[in-house]
Amino acid sequence: MLVPRVARQDCQIAGYDIPKGTRALVNIWTIGRDPNLWDNPNEFWPDRFSGKTIDVKGHDFQLLPFGSGRRKCPGFPLAIKVIQTSLANVLHGFTWKLPGNTAENDLNMEEIFGLSPPKRYPLEAVAEPRLPLHMYS
Repeated sequence: MLVPRVARQDCQIAGYDIPKGTRALVNIWTIGRDPNLWDNPNEFWPDRFSGKTIDVKGHDFQLLPFGSGRRKCPGFPLAIKVIQTSLANVLHGFTWKLPGNTAENDLNMEEIFGLSPPKRYPLEAVAEPRLPLHMYS
């Protein structure tokens, strides 16, 4: 749920009359899983964003992980930079694989309800450190 909003004027949404001053709660979780907006919305498929102009900056209302407008997360610019740098360092510093004989198709990507939907079953991965750069010469 986004931070509650208050209607600034009388309006009509999907045939419903919304009077000025009405408090509205926007359920982003539902928008992010709307089959009218996304193909296979409950499937973990990061490639769905490849080649699209949708961004997370709050301009595309089918994807609002940080909110939108004046009430958007104030830490968004810093968070994006920190996340990108941290993720790049972790991915680059290790070789990744699934434990044992686990295949990619065996992963369960089901989520449970929460403030940020956690996975029902934790993802397990084996990280093996890469050799230091001086070892390659």
